[in-house]
Amino acid sequence: MVSVASPLMSSALTLRIHLSDEQFFQLCQDNSDLQFERTALGELIIMPPTGGITGDRNADLTFQLRAWNRQTRLGKSFDSSTGFQLPNGANRSPDASWVPIDRWDALTPTEPIPSPNG
Repeated sequence: MVSVASPLMSSALTLRIHLSDEQFFQLCQDNSDLQFERTALGELIIMPPTGGITGDRNADLTFQLRAWNRQTRLGKSFDSSTGFQLPNGANRSPDASWVPIDRWDALTPTEPIPSPNG
């Protein structure tokens, strides 16, 4: 069972489906106008667009992380559109993220991006 919740919804919508990692990826690809996250329990979260103040803060955060990484060349930086599969099975898209270069270089072309924290 998958619960779908959005901050704009008054209550969660419960769907009786189970999504594999591949199916979750395809759902995201098929609905590119929406941004999905998935909790460790398999609950889908539909993320609404941010407002102007949050968007401005996120842009600054991503810019600072990218600028720092360009100077240090210690890893790869990502924006809020990048999804990560966390060790607990959740799929999240942080506002900004960074992965050390040794972890990035160890990936094969078909492997998902490793989570920033594990």
